[in-house]
Amino acid sequence: MTTEFRKVTVLGTGVLGSQIAFQTAFHGFDVTAYDIDDAALTAARQRLEGLATVYQQEVEGADADNTATTASGITLTDDLAAAAAEADLIIEAVPEVLAIKRDLYRKLGELAPEHTVFATNSSTLLPSDLVDYTGRADRFLALHFANRVWKFNTAEVMGTTRTDPAVFGAVVDFAEAIGMVPIELHKEKAGYVLNSLLVPFLNSGIALAAGGYAEPAAVDETWRIATGSPMGPFQILDIVGLTTPYNILANADGEGKKLAAWLKDNYIDKGKLGVASGEGFYKYST
Repeated sequence: MTTEFRKVTVLGTGVLGSQIAFQTAFHGFDVTAYDIDDAALTAARQRLEGLATVYQQEVEGADADNTATTASGITLTDDLAAAAAEADLIIEAVPEVLAIKRDLYRKLGELAPEHTVFATNSSTLLPSDLVDYTGRADRFLALHFANRVWKFNTAEVMGTTRTDPAVFGAVVDFAEAIGMVPIELHKEKAGYVLNSLLVPFLNSGIALAAGGYAEPAAVDETWRIATGSPMGPFQILDIVGLTTPYNILANADGEGKKLAAWLKDNYIDKGKLGVASGEGFYKYST
């Protein structure tokens, strides 16, 4: 079994999946990105081209040539078998829905080479929720990125009790190789470190607005002024995109489902998905 990664496949080309693919390719790895259809891949190509511009503005050493080469060098495909065929590492960044992820890993377990390591970027699900569907418990773990990976460059690494320590170490080394700061978790924790802190904060903001206590802008202003933080919860939610928090809340019990319904009725169903769609809790210029 090899733990040297040369060919990396990213499954899911949404906001974060595209960033993971671009960051990995920018640091010299051979990257393939998979999504379900032509429409998703067209959107992915636009995201990658947009990231090229962002990197030129915000990343040291990035210029028009190397970012254009990075964007064009990422192979896009809607063929899962082709995406998995030669991968040394597959990073899964599909929607935060347990059934979708489990079904995907069932297919991957049959399609990917025996040596391939699987890593989930799941925001809140435990690796042990998925490991039995992978067909390779020793080569499966979580590798979680924060949004805007080139700037907020943590990479949380969390295995199960069955993850091979050599695989864990190889993923830590990979994270460093693509410019991340690896954060090693010693045992499983839903939400890792980052989302164990962030998700309750964001949900508290949603509850204030959904309950009619204050408008989103007032919640954000309160947080910024009182703490000195650059962004409030609704500004963060717009960057993350409203689909991910909706999926998390929809899978929760009681109050969580009510908050999910509020997001859906007032924002998601109206196409207000956050920065990526041009409007969420705030409006954004294209």
